[in-house]
Amino acid sequence: MLDGINTHPIIVGAYTDGNGGVCPMLAAHRCGGRTSLSSFARAWDRYTGAGKRARRASERELRTLKSMLEIGLYAEATGRSELAEAVAEVKSAKARREEALAEAKRSRRRDTGERSRLKELAGTPGWSWMRPFKRYDEYEAALERLREVEQELAGERETELV
Repeated sequence: MLDGINTHPIIVGAYTDGNGGVCPMLAAHRCGGRTSLSSFARAWDRYTGAGKRARRASERELRTLKSMLEIGLYAEATGRSELAEAVAEVKSAKARREEALAEAKRSRRRDTGERSRLKELAGTPGWSWMRPFKRYDEYEAALERLREVEQELAGERETELV
């Protein structure tokens, strides 16, 4: 690809432009490189902000592409790739995070030994200090009954005071 970008006019936003300009992958192909990495083409167009029409790549865009290719070749030659190290670090952090989440999930589900006695005690009056209502109309009916009892008690109190 380095040979291709040095010998061909490079464009963004298309495979060719009809005026001799080619994308970096086609330039590499014309210089003997055999690659079919379509994600590169999408990344190149996204990096350059390619619109709907093809245009020549700017000098800055070409310098950046050339620098990235040279860094990749250097990393390959030396066996040291910062990108590979960064990817390994991210994967390791993700694995640690997933393990921590799994451990937290397991700890929330610890068996306490307590069992629900709902079925056993459901028919026993006053078995709990608070009785939840499953439906709003049941709650309203309970409130209405409470008001009636309060009125009865208020009436009894008045007769006691008189």
